[in-house]
Amino acid sequence: MQERQVTIGDDTFPLPEPFLVLATQNPLEQEGTYPLPEAQVDRFMLKAKITYPKKQEEYDIVRMNLQGNYPKPNRVISPEDIVKARDVVNDVYMDEKIEKYIIDIIFATREPQEYNLQKLAPMISYGGSPRASISLAKAAKSYAFIRRRGYVIPEDVRAVCHDVLRHRIGLTYEAEAENVSTEEIITEILNAVEVP
Repeated sequence: MQERQVTIGDDTFPLPEPFLVLATQNPLEQEGTYPLPEAQVDRFMLKAKITYPKKQEEYDIVRMNLQGNYPKPNRVISPEDIVKARDVVNDVYMDEKIEKYIIDIIFATREPQEYNLQKLAPMISYGGSPRASISLAKAAKSYAFIRRRGYVIPEDVRAVCHDVLRHRIGLTYEAEAENVSTEEIITEILNAVEVP
């Protein structure tokens, strides 16, 4: 992913710009599903949770599959426009206070006691990496862009924080025994870290 190329045997193929890697993950409890190593998981910017479809949606899915009547995708944007949009997102203004806020959130996953979250320390086996800080900043800028703003506000950071961090915080056996989720830990951190 980071090298922007694929190697098969002795042959290396550069990927065209832009490219995107999507992966699905069935629940780990299912047979034949195994967790990825932390270093690989950390390379994904977001982990979005998708629930089951609603009853009518599932009905439509079944009907389309039985009839072979699949929707045809329509091109709505060119690859060049996506690259231009990325440049615009990079230019979205992020104040130093927001940058500090992001760093505080990430450091609270690593050193919760420094943020008066001592009760979380035994629940976290590892916190967010430097990639988590970078991803949180980029996602917040992207969210501001989608909201048609040229600057990031704390609510942008909070809006994307769960998706950016849910796969980057390791839980201890104690957390699993007490049914504490990464979602709950992220929420507690967001409630404790001072908002600029």
